[in-house]
Amino acid sequence: MGRSKNPRRSSGAPAAVVEAVDGGLAELIPDRDRKRAWTLLVDGAPQSHVDLDDPAHLSFEYQRRLGHVIDLVAPAGRPLQAVHLGGGALTLARYVAATRPRSTQQVVERDAALVQLVRRELPLDRNARIRVRSADAREGLAKVPDGWADLVIADVFSGARTPAHLTSAEFLDEVRRALRPGGWYAANLADGPPLAHLRGQIATAAARFGELALVADPTVLRGKRFGNAVLVASDHPLPVAELTRRAASDPHPGRVEHGRPLTDFTGGAAPVTDAVAVASPAPPQSVFR
Repeated sequence: MGRSKNPRRSSGAPAAVVEAVDGGLAELIPDRDRKRAWTLLVDGAPQSHVDLDDPAHLSFEYQRRLGHVIDLVAPAGRPLQAVHLGGGALTLARYVAATRPRSTQQVVERDAALVQLVRRELPLDRNARIRVRSADAREGLAKVPDGWADLVIADVFSGARTPAHLTSAEFLDEVRRALRPGGWYAANLADGPPLAHLRGQIATAAARFGELALVADPTVLRGKRFGNAVLVASDHPLPVAELTRRAASDPHPGRVEHGRPLTDFTGGAAPVTDAVAVASPAPPQSVFR
């Protein structure tokens, strides 16, 4: 299926863009409340939201959490060197470029057709120092120089699931190699009851990093529903109090777990290795309704 773009509505509002990409059927849906904002869906699953007039606006809950992480890695205005594993609509790369001009960023997105669609319909600021590489996330990460990144963000989903090879301790070894001393790693994780995947990911990160924090909706942490959780890791102390304050002030307040409570949350789960890694669980269809 090729590109399909409906004519403009009589109101003058932009029409949706629908196009087949490598990962399925991509849709760019205009935001009725924001003139130049769009939501990206792939096979019906919401992936990203972008406001071209205000790239510092983060609409999705998990992207707001990752925005808090970015804001705590460095003060506004200070350039960062960031690696984004998973591109989507390049929302977070745009956020870094808008809030920290002169930042240098590498985005690794396997879906080359999706990258072309986003670049064409949602063009990047010409001054943004964002390089997009069409490659597997782990292969792209392997090409990042040792100690280059202040921040590595993993937000990779294929068919609404994180591929198995991006859930292991060996993958985190590559993340650590790419990070500068004291650099941060942040991952968007998705799971539902009984939270076995999430517990395993925390145990895996704990085996590779000295400091961890987890931000999520309390109902997700209680195993009441499927949802996203943002895992933050570093070898230096994390500003947990400030992260907690920011998460609590979100439209959908999040809870931060850290230290012994986070260790207890794992329930004794073992770190995941390449030999036993599996993809994250698929969300129930009801999540997208």
